[in-house]
Amino acid sequence: MSTREGGRRTRARQRRETRAQTKGSGESPDFTIITGLSGAGRSEAAKCLEDVGYFVVDNLPPALIGKMAELVATTGEPKRVAIVADARGGIFFPDLAQGLEELRTLQVPYRILYLEADDDTLVQRFEATRRRHPLATDDRMVEGIRKERRMMETLRGEADLIIDTTGLTPHELRDRVRDTFAAVPPEAGLQIALTSFGYKHGVPRDADLVLDVRFLPNPHWIEELRPLPGTEEPVRKYVIGQRAYGEFMRKLRSLLDFVVPGYVREGKSYLTVAIGCTGGRHRSVVVAEELSAYFEKQGHQVSLDHRDLARE
Repeated sequence: MSTREGGRRTRARQRRETRAQTKGSGESPDFTIITGLSGAGRSEAAKCLEDVGYFVVDNLPPALIGKMAELVATTGEPKRVAIVADARGGIFFPDLAQGLEELRTLQVPYRILYLEADDDTLVQRFEATRRRHPLATDDRMVEGIRKERRMMETLRGEADLIIDTTGLTPHELRDRVRDTFAAVPPEAGLQIALTSFGYKHGVPRDADLVLDVRFLPNPHWIEELRPLPGTEEPVRKYVIGQRAYGEFMRKLRSLLDFVVPGYVREGKSYLTVAIGCTGGRHRSVVVAEELSAYFEKQGHQVSLDHRDLARE
């Protein structure tokens, strides 16, 4: 195991222990650090968190995170704080590391939300707003984006939740953030996001686990089922009626029963599972729906998104 990986696991355990110590006390505030790539939606995520009751501080110098936590702990308000941080400052990473260490010392639970998108999407967004990328030199926007991506690589590895906003509208991003953060404290346990998708539309870049169900017979080739989505009962009955489906789900549940408790022990707060078929309208939808019911029965917080259901 590398030194970097060992450090990540140690910090994950520290966060888990802090959450366990503060669980049920009703005294410790909830801190969320919003960070990621410029143009990936940090401001939109911050607005959404403000809407669901967070006190949002935009671009607080990371070195002041500990002072902010002390103030909140002293006054008891606000209970939920979100801090937007970016990498434009040259001393960003040492100061952020210090700020997060102070949160751990104060036994304040925190999580890191990291937003990203692919290069083409970021370029399009900057061109649409006619803004200059903060790290671009000589108007070389792509180089600025790549420089920032390299700078943020380590922080991305520390994130509790990564959201890839490529292809997401602002409304869809708000829904994703709202589903994840609304009235859910960081000690609530593992939160699971399920996404069905079509391989022909691209694999979600923010998935922790990707399941390929294209081995199942495709309802697309059944004329009466082709126009129906996987949420309709005739499609569902066709998919779950396949012999391979039952065996696959039994083995998949066995795998999840083994790995999910391990994620919890390692301090993971969010798990994103993507289920893919060819078009994202039939098989993946049925499997995602069943996994949603499976995780909810186990007591996990679950959100479900059928990304490509409306696509042809």
